[in-house]
Amino acid sequence: MRRRRPPLPTAPLPQRGGIDPVRLRLPGEGPWPTVRAYLLDHFPERLGDRVEAMLREGLFVGVDGPLAPDTPFLPDSYLWFHRDLPDEVPVPFGIDVLYRDERLLVVDKPHFLATMPRGGHVAETALARLRRDLDLPALSPAHRLDRLTAGVVMFVVAPEHRGAYQTLFRDHLVRKEYEAVARYDPELVLPRTVRSRILKERGVIAAQEVAGEPNSESRIELIEHRGTLGRYRLLPMTGRTHQLRLHMSSLGLPLLGDPVYPVLLAGSAPDDFDNPLQLLARRLEFTDPVTGEERCFTSGRTLRAWT
Repeated sequence: MRRRRPPLPTAPLPQRGGIDPVRLRLPGEGPWPTVRAYLLDHFPERLGDRVEAMLREGLFVGVDGPLAPDTPFLPDSYLWFHRDLPDEVPVPFGIDVLYRDERLLVVDKPHFLATMPRGGHVAETALARLRRDLDLPALSPAHRLDRLTAGVVMFVVAPEHRGAYQTLFRDHLVRKEYEAVARYDPELVLPRTVRSRILKERGVIAAQEVAGEPNSESRIELIEHRGTLGRYRLLPMTGRTHQLRLHMSSLGLPLLGDPVYPVLLAGSAPDDFDNPLQLLARRLEFTDPVTGEERCFTSGRTLRAWT
């Protein structure tokens, strides 16, 4: 019988601008006499001065309050702190609320806005904005859309329902429909299903298709075409990172505005919002695991290259 993990302690620090404090668990054993000694070993040497300053200012906090430089190292204990935020260019597009009740919040995310904090995108994320603007500090994402992809994203309002809605996505019980614009190839027979094995290495921007048992599947349909452009319906059966972008590129139909596939382009200026990726999460459909209702949420956005 699997032993249940004890619940995590409640963070003693409040959110800051919709962003949770970082939680750090100290190792179960080690040679460090003090928390200061551990932190200086844990963080890169270039951050040593900042760690020292934060300790002096009481910005590292344990369950019993701020930690001093001479606080003894306590194995398996927790501490919290707010990290210094990166400089971020504000994303000049709003988030449209499609649906809200006591359990769910469904929104229409714009291009260029990350779903949740990651890397250099922290305050300028949908999660931080929504927590702050709608006064929903416990809000959490049920799934994630890439920063460059616009469309329907679902968040969970009540923590006690988080597992039920996240499990829908984990178990592929949500029907997702995307829309994309790419070049039109009259020689390519559609619809078709693309299956491949996708490998995504941590720290590497582009995923790649490799030999082996397929772990991804997408259905590609042509909705309509005019001139050299086509509008496509993309139905992912699995949820690998960049799956739809990679599968379209492998068919010779890279999405308009894609800076990664088929070739990684030089980075654009952080305030360049003029060429969005032509990919839209158009629709989510599922059976609500709490109420049993059939749910369907549809984006009201359009793709610039088509309109």
